[in-house]
Amino acid sequence: MDTTLARLRSLCPTVSVGTLTADLMNLGSELALLERAGVGVVHVDVMDGYFCPQVTVGPVYVKGLRTPLLKDVHLMVHEPLDKLEAYVAAGADVITVHVEAAVHIHRVLQRLGALEHSAGPEKGIVRGLALNPGTPLEWLTPPLLAEVDLISLLAVDPGWSGQKFAPTTLQRLARVKQLVKASGREILVCVDGGITRDNIAEVAAAGPDLVVAGSAVFDGGDALANARFLLETLRRAAHGAS
Repeated sequence: MDTTLARLRSLCPTVSVGTLTADLMNLGSELALLERAGVGVVHVDVMDGYFCPQVTVGPVYVKGLRTPLLKDVHLMVHEPLDKLEAYVAAGADVITVHVEAAVHIHRVLQRLGALEHSAGPEKGIVRGLALNPGTPLEWLTPPLLAEVDLISLLAVDPGWSGQKFAPTTLQRLARVKQLVKASGREILVCVDGGITRDNIAEVAAAGPDLVVAGSAVFDGGDALANARFLLETLRRAAHGAS
């Protein structure tokens, strides 16, 4: 097994914490805080203003994250095929692309699987595939499932702030877990967007491996306590189900 994927699996269930809601003037301190919380994964939302109506950061930002945390890069960009290498070179450990973003998404996943991790070929890149809330799960065909390590279900539409968690997300999560089981592959399942301290228990009970949260951690309050609360809620639900 690729060591990056093995490391991610060992952390699950866990939170991938978004950096763009952190205090960017003190980002090093914020990353150290996440390490202390035991989260293990830091999330970077890359938006190009084309696939979704915001422009955020790029490979230089990813490379500048000086941290032992796994770098989880979510590419919300149009036609990502020719952009993959720059993010791999920047040190991405996980790269998630959108099924809606490419005409030839199977080719994108194949290309990603052929790229070498910046730390060496033995590390491996975790390949993720994201679906927007309105995208039919029928897109998760056997050829695509054969090329992914992670499926990310968005609970909000990418690029618009202030949205609430889509209520159908947990039903979709249950269906994706069925599809993964039927595929015979050990694919991680993630929920991304709209996570709050108020709904994390319900989300955790549905059994995701990974939950992406940003403002729920960096809400202007005690970020360390927030991160630990989310993480402990996820793990408590997982232990209760086992």
